[in-house]
Amino acid sequence: MKKLLTILITLVFAKLGCTQSPAERPQADNPAFDKKIAQTIRFTVPTIGVRELNDIQDEVYIFDTREQQEYDISHIQGARYLGYEDFNEARLAGIPKDARIVLYCSIGYRSEKIGEKLIKMGYSNVSNLYGSIFEWVNQGLPVVGTEGKPTRKVHTYNSKWSQWVDPEKAEKVW
Repeated sequence: MKKLLTILITLVFAKLGCTQSPAERPQADNPAFDKKIAQTIRFTVPTIGVRELNDIQDEVYIFDTREQQEYDISHIQGARYLGYEDFNEARLAGIPKDARIVLYCSIGYRSEKIGEKLIKMGYSNVSNLYGSIFEWVNQGLPVVGTEGKPTRKVHTYNSKWSQWVDPEKAEKVW
């Protein structure tokens, strides 16, 4: 009986930690990158695919949860800087708690962590961009620099993570 109870508790907590099944989530174009994303994030925040975000980009609040230097190299058009290490909820001033918010970082780990914070703060419609800015550029979608002008540059965090950005789609910077 004790073993059965332990198994049930484990299953319940596993389900809570992974709220979006693989069948319900977006996929990255590169199967190896898709596997890396799925192994890195916990799906505690609902995910949205890059094509879906591209279709509704003007209807949502988009926040970049990378560091300022990464954001300055390039970001998704219309995205606001929110940060990760220097996260400051004052950057959310004026955003209604029920507004549709999409968060991204490099692949989705940091944006998921910030998404968890926003949900705890009472934001009810938060999504994590699956594959984040790496998948965005890999699918040929545009990014802009600090002046709002298109750029091919993408901050890839470091040389290890840069492998997940297609060099034909973006110029890697770290």
